[in-house]
Amino acid sequence: MTEICFRDLSGLAEFQAAVALQSTVWGAGDQPDPADLMMVVQSIGGLVGGAFVDGALMGFVFGLPTSEPHVQHSHRLAVLAQARGLGLATRLKFYQRDWCLARGISLVRWTYDPLRFANAVLNIHRLGAGSDTYLVDYYGEMSGINQGIASDRLMVDWQLDSPEVAFRAKGEDPAPRPAQSLAIALPEDLDSLIAQNPAAATALRLALRQGLQEAMARGQRIVGFDRASRCYTLA
Repeated sequence: MTEICFRDLSGLAEFQAAVALQSTVWGAGDQPDPADLMMVVQSIGGLVGGAFVDGALMGFVFGLPTSEPHVQHSHRLAVLAQARGLGLATRLKFYQRDWCLARGISLVRWTYDPLRFANAVLNIHRLGAGSDTYLVDYYGEMSGINQGIASDRLMVDWQLDSPEVAFRAKGEDPAPRPAQSLAIALPEDLDSLIAQNPAAATALRLALRQGLQEAMARGQRIVGFDRASRCYTLA
């Protein structure tokens, strides 16, 4: 029987394993967060949590303290491909939720690429995070898996003590709310689209950018993501 546990990383070897994990997930073009930095951040109140499968580190989440004591910035979340299907990404985020609430932290923020279907499913659909902040070409030109397209990002807010998030933490669906669909479907595999048709990937990036920026300028925010249509919902 597979044994899965979630706990904070401890000891240099585990932090070094987190460095190797980052390189495996994001590729050689990405600069992983070094072990000594993660150890220091943990010592001053940050989170470096791991998902261990039969004793081996298969995923981790890295959260940073902010100037606001009730807010944490979630910097990294990664799960090795061979461990996907175990729900580790979702379970790591709810481990992060429990960890934060136990320390008086009620809001977690992070950025993600709004064109990535799997990330939209996790962040918006499964976790119940939302967003009203669109960041254009946030990192500038990138390498690794992010190479070849503008690095637009959404800044998401995850209100840990909200009823909606509490429902999702228990594996329950909250009551549906009135919402409007943004009729721009995300690609199921952005990496393949970039490799095979970079012009189409760029056109989709610009269309989604325009649609979300216009909606947010009207005071709307992302409140959901429909997996079937692969579209964001706004309210």
